[in-house]
Formats: sequence, structure tokens, C-alpha cells
Amino acid sequence: MIDSPNEPPRLANAAERRTWEALVDQAQPDDLVVPGQRVTDHLKDHEVDFVVGLEGAGIVCLEVKGGEVWHDGDGWRQTRGGRQCTIEPVRQAREACYALRDFVEKDPRWTQGRLRWDHVVVLPNTELPADFGLPECPRWKVIDRNDLPNLVDLLREVLLKQELDRPLLTGDGVEQLRVALSGRGLPQRDVVARALANEDAADTLTEQQAVILNAARLLNRIEVRGGAGSGKTFLAMEQARRLAQDGQRVALVCYSHGLASYLERVTATWPRRQQPAYVGEFHALGVQWGAPEGPDEALRTEQTVQFWEHDLPSQMTELAAQLEPGHRFDAVVVDEAQDFADAWWDPLLGALRDPVESGLYVFSDEGQRVFNRYGSPPVSLVPLILDHNVRNTRQIANAFQPLVDHPMRFLGGDGPQVTFVACDRDDALGVGDDQVDALLDAGWRPEDIALLTTGSRHPEQVERQRDGNTAYWDTFWDTDQVFYGHVLGFKGLERRCVVLVINEQNKFDRSRERLYVGLSRARDQLVVCGDPEFLREVGGPDLARRLGI
Repeated sequence: MIDSPNEPPRLANAAERRTWEALVDQAQPDDLVVPGQRVTDHLKDHEVDFVVGLEGAGIVCLEVKGGEVWHDGDGWRQTRGGRQCTIEPVRQAREACYALRDFVEKDPRWTQGRLRWDHVVVLPNTELPADFGLPECPRWKVIDRNDLPNLVDLLREVLLKQELDRPLLTGDGVEQLRVALSGRGLPQRDVVARALANEDAADTLTEQQAVILNAARLLNRIEVRGGAGSGKTFLAMEQARRLAQDGQRVALVCYSHGLASYLERVTATWPRRQQPAYVGEFHALGVQWGAPEGPDEALRTEQTVQFWEHDLPSQMTELAAQLEPGHRFDAVVVDEAQDFADAWWDPLLGALRDPVESGLYVFSDEGQRVFNRYGSPPVSLVPLILDHNVRNTRQIANAFQPLVDHPMRFLGGDGPQVTFVACDRDDALGVGDDQVDALLDAGWRPEDIALLTTGSRHPEQVERQRDGNTAYWDTFWDTDQVFYGHVLGFKGLERRCVVLVINEQNKFDRSRERLYVGLSRARDQLVVCGDPEFLREVGGPDLARRLGI
């Protein structure tokens, strides 16, 4: 019995794949093999590379170490990326096994008591001498490359040779183990546990997508296009980090306050030599160069639009031309580039150290062009396409697929179906508040939830913004509060749960794009509150059908 949400599962390396193949080939139909099982206790977060439940024997936890592995008399060593590293596979296997055993035995559905558990280290590339032995790790506790053809038999032997008088694992025990490892339990814990597991999977996938940057290593002008949830912001940050680490002076730029706040927070945690020289909003870069701060951008008038979208960029272009060589950039990375007007590209290009050789790396999604700007860089860029959704659960990604301009592969985790709550526009905010309360009652934490509007702002957002944008966006990181925002300011950001309030008074040119942004912000659970007919008109019949309208 293979228990993996993805068959074959996504495994970290070739050593784990070889171990997986051996387990699948040799296990009996009633045995259980679970790859990549995470478990958390008060000590730390553990990961068991493989949990193997063998009917008629017991449960064994495997720690797999690939590459070149040896013991130098003091400790285990491994060659990783050309460098020698100290590893502790025996301790990892032992602590993870005990943590998982404790978790399973505390599950109210587990009725088997204390069975035979053990932990084993697997070294698929290493050959051990026959007389190998450590006080904490005898030879029979390690599977080397010559043992792999008999892996399951050797694991069974480890369990059966235990001299403790403990029961063997029965068929009922195998099923109870599978259920206990599924993450189902008390509802208050289940929703967060599932979200954390999905988040771990998304992190792994977006790291894997960094290979697109390796492919572009010899290119200095690229545009990475991808739909919501495809990992663009992760890739933008990763590209900026790599360039800075290579000694380049880098600017990581976006338009919105919220995304800038996120980029600043994340990059500030990096080692200093990996941090870009500038991280933040496009317009704030101009202020840093000496441009005026300008009027309150929250006041949307003809004069303020003229200043922010035309006058300030023009002044920035002049200031960029006057920059000293030490203040110029070797590369500029732009996230959510579809927000930029034509005039905004001139100062960025003007700030480059070399107009031809310096790098320009652009990350965009045409479907999220929520502002009435239709700018594009005035230079040639090599297009690279992301067609995987790695952020949202499959249920959420499937719901907003009709709004994406190209087919996406859904690689996120599983979660609940999207919930649609029909209501009038005038009642939508109140209904949204009720849905927030329902999520809290279901066990979600305040830090997991955001309420986003497509029309007028929620009164709580209005109140928080009285203290200015910096103080307002600090609340995004507050673990004690639900976040209240607007879809226009939430592009590039995400929350585990989103209550989307559709409260626009009328359909307009960018309603579809706003809807797309709002529907794609939730990682794990999405609740939509609004007028069914308005949603059908804006999103189309296919979207309405997927929302259950």
C-alpha cells in the first residue's frame, strides 16, 4: 500500500528515488510505505524520509543519505556540492522515529498500544565493511548499496529480532497507522497541520523552479511570465540574491507598498553579501535619488495621477542620468512588472551601469494588469514561461483557472473546496466578517486569515491606514490580528485563508483582473462572498460553475 498524494512522489534526490523504487518493488500488498513524513514535537521539526509499516513485523523509520558518505572515527561526513559536511543520520533517524511514534500513539484512533518500532539509516551509494559497527549503530541498523536488493527483508528482520516482548503489526494496525499519518484529527489542529504540509510542498516546488534561473544564467535580459501562484516572486527574489552574491549591485523593485514591505522583510534576513543594494518601491527609489516625495497617493485626482505616473518618472529619468558610477546598478529585477507604465522604464534603464550589458530581469503576469497602465520595457527581453501553480491548493487553482490566459499544471496540495456565499453587494462586508469568525471557530489562527475587498475598503482597513502605510503594512506581519486589505494592494502576497468580498458597485474595465487577483491569494482555504450574477458577468459561466453558482 503506497501512501503518497503524488505517485510517484517528489523526492529530493536520486538516493531517495532508488530507495523508493526498492521499497515499492519489494513491499507486500498489505505493507505501508509513506515518503517524506513530517512530524513536529517540542524539540524541533523532523522529517522521516520513509515510514514503512510491515504487516506481521512492525514500523521502521528510514533516514536516507545520498552522495559520498563515510565515518571518520569522530562522526559521519558527507560530500555535498563539492564540500565536506558533518551529518548525523543516526540521531536524525532516532529522534524522528521517537517523535512519530509519540504522535501516532497519542492519536485517539490508535488502539494498537506499543508495537515494534525501529529506525534504520540507508546509504544507497556507500558500501560498508562487514565488520562496521558503532556503539549507537551496529551494522544491521545500516543499509548500504549492496543491501538494497534485500531492503524490505532486512527491515523485517530488524523488527522481528527485537527481544522486547511487543506485539507485531497487524493488518488493522497498518490501516490505523495510515489514518493516523493522514493528518486528520481534532479540527482545531487539522486545518493548520494541512496548511503547513501544503506550504512545505510549495516551498520545495518553488525552489525546484529556480532551475529556470540557471537556464538564464548567460542571459542578461529576460522576462519570466507566469500565472498567479507560479512562484514568480520567489524567483525574482532568488535572482536578486544570486546576482548580489556574485558581487553585482542590484535593485529589486516593485510598485505596491505591500509587496515592497514583504520584499524588504525577507531580504533583510539574508546574509549581507546576498542583499540587494536597493529593495522597495519604484517611486521610493526616485525619492532616494533626490526627487520630491509628492502628494498623498491615496487621493486619486487628475493632479496626483499626473505626478505619480508622469512627472515623477520624468524627474527620475533626469536624476538617473546624473548618478555617479558607484550609485548605478549592475542589474535591476522588477517584480509584478505589469504594474509599470511605459515612462517608468526609462529611469530604471538609465540607472544601469552599462546600457547594453547590465541586467534587466522582469517578472510579470498579464492577467493581473489591474491598473490602467499598458507599459512594457523598451528593450528586447528573452521570454521564459512558468506554467505550474505551486502556491494554491488544487481546489483553489482549479477554481480560478478560467481567468488565467494559459493552461496551468496544479502542483499544490489538497484542501477544502472553495466556498461561495451568495449575498447582495451592500451586505457583502458583513457576510465577510461572519465568514472570518467561522474560520477562527474552525481552528484557523488570526495570522492565517486575510479579508480582501474588490470595491470599498473594510472599515478596519480604513482605521489602520490612518497611521500611514508603513504602520498599516506592519499589521500584515502581526500574528494576533486578521489582516484587512484590498486586492489592488495585495498582488504578490498571500495568506493561508482568504475571505474575498466582492463589493464593487459596478463592473468596469479591470473588474475581471481584480477578481483574478482576489481568487488567487489564498494558499489553503478560500471563501468568496458576493452577488452570483455579478460574478457570472465578470468571470464568465465556467468560473461560476466552478464556484458552484
